[in-house]
Amino acid sequence: MFQFFVEPQQIESEEVRITGSDVNHIRNVLRMKIGGKVRISDNAGGDFLTEITRMEKEQITLKILEPCQGTEPQVRITLFQGLPKGDKMEVVIQKAVELGVSEIVPVAMHNCVVKLDAKKAEHKRARWQAIAESAAKQSKRSMIPTVGRVCSFREAAEYAKEMDVRLLPYEQERGMAHTREVFEKIKKGNSISIFIGPEGGFSSEEIESVREEMEIISLGNRILRTETAGPAVLSMLIYAVEE
Repeated sequence: MFQFFVEPQQIESEEVRITGSDVNHIRNVLRMKIGGKVRISDNAGGDFLTEITRMEKEQITLKILEPCQGTEPQVRITLFQGLPKGDKMEVVIQKAVELGVSEIVPVAMHNCVVKLDAKKAEHKRARWQAIAESAAKQSKRSMIPTVGRVCSFREAAEYAKEMDVRLLPYEQERGMAHTREVFEKIKKGNSISIFIGPEGGFSSEEIESVREEMEIISLGNRILRTETAGPAVLSMLIYAVEE
């Protein structure tokens, strides 16, 4: 079943109105017809099973059949991702959204090879946000995760102070016992930050600057690629907190 996001004001007591580019997508790409079933989310916790009742040139009207169960995890997760090379960031965003992340913040770290000026960063951000929306539709999320602006490591660390749990997987950290202890303490409703280094890893200065602020954890004896580490932690969180 296809899913679309609408603004809360597009939902009335018994109907939903879809406008904009989604109209063309439904009519001409998906070639849906009257009577077709669609899942609708209002990006604010409301999810509905609907049926197309009217198709016009600039608007599609759907009848609300019943509420749907929400799909959001019981924790709020922010992924702070060190800027990787090539199109790896797109893969990270796609998989992170599928696994339940609420926000992705690209971080320019000491060992990042990629350097983005303000104009390029905003262009990339728009592309990344579109990927997040597409992944949210595919995975039947109840909300579209946001992709934040590119920030420095220090700015990211300051932002993370607002969160209940701050995780930093580090390849030089050994022993999964501590990792298990940290995950066992996570509670439903917690806000969680995850810091992932770029291809070159974290610098020693970055690690030391946050050692007293974050939980430095291991992900096992193998060295994971930057595009693998984030989804690995998110998978652990799903196991730890979802019912």
